[in-house]
Amino acid sequence: MKKACLLIVDVQKGFDETNFWGERNNANAEVNMLTLLGASREVGMPVMHVQHQSENEHSPLHPSKLGYQLKTGFEPKEDEPLFIKSVNSAFIGTELKETLETLEIEHILIIGLTTNHCVSTTTRMAANYGFSVSLIHDATAAFKINSYDGTVFSAQDVHESALAHLHKEFAEIISTEEALTRWVRTSPYVQ
Repeated sequence: MKKACLLIVDVQKGFDETNFWGERNNANAEVNMLTLLGASREVGMPVMHVQHQSENEHSPLHPSKLGYQLKTGFEPKEDEPLFIKSVNSAFIGTELKETLETLEIEHILIIGLTTNHCVSTTTRMAANYGFSVSLIHDATAAFKINSYDGTVFSAQDVHESALAHLHKEFAEIISTEEALTRWVRTSPYVQ
């Protein structure tokens, strides 16, 4: 069994500001994320946190805003590293790769926000660095997008499209229950 960890990407209060982001899908994403977080902690699987520090002072994720804070329940525990980033990938400008290598992590379970931005970019880079990845489809979410030609894509369409682009090439796309069964409850950390 590969040594795995849970990587939680950008679960910040600023994503609750629908006036800024617009329509979102998967209202239960945070519930599923907390289920995975609790189960991972229970079995001793390493947990790592990522927080986006926007350089745009108008963004709800700018450090001067309340929205920069992690959502309630997602605060790291003492032994859980927190990586601060200012771009889409959690690997750029952080010690994430080195930390994973030090812990001899081979497989990453990725959850968080948002599916088509930081979750997708981090998933792609993790795969490119040689990690195997499970992206938990019901523990992430997306917002609607207005495309370059004026086409509006719903949040659900954006979410599904992002997952389709990652499927098999960069990650296995699985559910919270599958992640619990296949990775967390059978992890080598279980005593």
